[in-house]
Amino acid sequence: MACPNLQYYLLLFKTKRANLYYLTFVTILCSLFYLVGIWTHSSNVGVSSALSDVTCSHPSPNNTVPVNAVVSLDFSAHYQAPDPPPTAARVYHIPPCDAKFSEYTPCEDVDRSLKFDRNMLIYRERHCPEPHEVLKCRVPAPYGYKVPFRWPESRGSVWYANVPHKHLTVEKKNQNWVRYERDRFRFPGGGTMFPNGADAYIDDIGKLINLKDGSIRTAIDTGCGWKDVFLLLNLHLKNLFRGVYTLLNVASWGGYLLSRNILTVSFAPRDTHVAQVQFALERGVPALIGVLASIRLPYPSRAFDMAHCSRCLIPWGQYDGHYLIEVDRVLRPGGYWILSGPPINWEKHWKGWERTREDLKEEQTGIENVARRLCWKKLKQKDDLAIWQKPTNHVHCKINRKVIKYPRFCQAKDPDKAWYTKAENCLTPLPEVSDIKEVAGGKLAKWPERLTAVPPRISVGTLQGITAEIFKANTELWRKRVAYYKTLDYQLAETGRYRNLLDMNSYLGGFAAALVDDPVWVMNVVPVEAEINTLGVIYERGLIGTYQNWCEAMSTYPRTYDFLHADSVFSLYKDRCDVENILLEMDRMLRPEGSVIFRDDVDYLVKIKSIVDGMQWDSRIVDHENGPHQREKILVAVKQYWTAPAPEQNKRRSKKSTS
Repeated sequence: MACPNLQYYLLLFKTKRANLYYLTFVTILCSLFYLVGIWTHSSNVGVSSALSDVTCSHPSPNNTVPVNAVVSLDFSAHYQAPDPPPTAARVYHIPPCDAKFSEYTPCEDVDRSLKFDRNMLIYRERHCPEPHEVLKCRVPAPYGYKVPFRWPESRGSVWYANVPHKHLTVEKKNQNWVRYERDRFRFPGGGTMFPNGADAYIDDIGKLINLKDGSIRTAIDTGCGWKDVFLLLNLHLKNLFRGVYTLLNVASWGGYLLSRNILTVSFAPRDTHVAQVQFALERGVPALIGVLASIRLPYPSRAFDMAHCSRCLIPWGQYDGHYLIEVDRVLRPGGYWILSGPPINWEKHWKGWERTREDLKEEQTGIENVARRLCWKKLKQKDDLAIWQKPTNHVHCKINRKVIKYPRFCQAKDPDKAWYTKAENCLTPLPEVSDIKEVAGGKLAKWPERLTAVPPRISVGTLQGITAEIFKANTELWRKRVAYYKTLDYQLAETGRYRNLLDMNSYLGGFAAALVDDPVWVMNVVPVEAEINTLGVIYERGLIGTYQNWCEAMSTYPRTYDFLHADSVFSLYKDRCDVENILLEMDRMLRPEGSVIFRDDVDYLVKIKSIVDGMQWDSRIVDHENGPHQREKILVAVKQYWTAPAPEQNKRRSKKSTS
């Protein structure tokens, strides 16, 4: 084995020692420069202080300035435009209306209605104020107003302060329908045509047609309003007052049908002192102000499984069957029309009705003839009830037009169009069928499957651009959205806190469908400006609704709803009408301490918030359910509790304003 090279190790040792010297030298040099830097910085402080006291001489042609004069340097700009005055943010404050407007219904104003034709009750139809007549104030609740009773207690009890009208207790004192007790009204459930109670009356109907198998889900109840017409026909006044409160019986009928999973829309005209619709709404029963007159009812064709009239005093057999023709339009194929009260069972009641046998017999004959011309089949008449059924298709009806010339079938008119649409005395044709046993327009599933089954209007392709897949996805979307809403609004999440709900832009009714298991009902609105008319789909799901133009007031009383839902309403009405007017209408319909959820582009919500904060609403903008990176946001608002002042205070205010 060779020995290591000694010279190699000596060279390696010298190299390492040279590196050590080099590192030591660099360290000393860096330390030296560091110390010099510290010394230089401390010297500059003094120099800077000295520079601040530098004296400058400014030679002048007229003045001699001493060399050692001290001059302060001015670095501010001397040539600039003045700043504009700060712009104050607009603070909205919309004042309350006078207490006399506590029951104001803009499009059914009694004074305005008197300017219109009384023929066929045209004056009772919608007649909205001109733009310059629209109130720019907030409609107050009456003094002493209380949050309504919760359902189902509300079905039988209403606070007197909320609807301060005792006329019913006088007119109905001998009936088991309404009583005034201390601070509230009691509704035991009786009525003119059902003295044994609404439940017993419904049981009687159930013995004639099946109300339990889910085939009947939606119903319409026609209220009264024909007092003036009957006066013209010289009928006895007493008979009129027996019928003038029909809807109040109807409210009981619709209210008790809810326990059988039948959803009823009740309607009657605005009256001057009885507040029929208002009582129904306070009781938690769906209702609208409306009347059978010269224009179509605001519902699509084939909407209701059942129509009902109990002492409604509508002259069904007159005007060439005009009113039954409109009922036929909104009645579903195979649907039922139920009539109780005059003239049914006139042979027994003619003396009590204080009419002649001949008069009553002629009235019933007229009704029978109109029903026959509409191809309806009279199923049964038992005691005070008579029931007709509409055919499931028009195969036979078109054949018998060769014999029965009137009414003719309507030609080329959208049967679902029903906003200020003139009602014609023609028969609305049902969709074509390929077999005589086929249900026109498609057979509906029974309730509750009907809610989620694809509606026939979608499955047959009637609605362009809406498929079964879109419908199912929309249903699931709204389940998630409503679940999110309940985390934002604790009152919506609290079972029983809300009863009457309004969806101002319903589309396919997904919002209402997601709440079907809650003790609430939803009035679904399809705006007439919507791109697609989907109200027929909503009814085919077993839900209820109406048409509406939100540039006008809705046909309902103040404080109708506990909760309003406005999905993209303000985007839809951009440049169509004043945002403030829509919000004032929402305020009119909303009960004190009720809530609103707006869903829209953030720019609209910011503007809305600035207005509602001046309307005694508490509001906040929150993120979309999918997170903060969405332009669409949600505005949650709650209307504060406030009422009109006490009557004595209101009188003093009136005196001050007139003095």
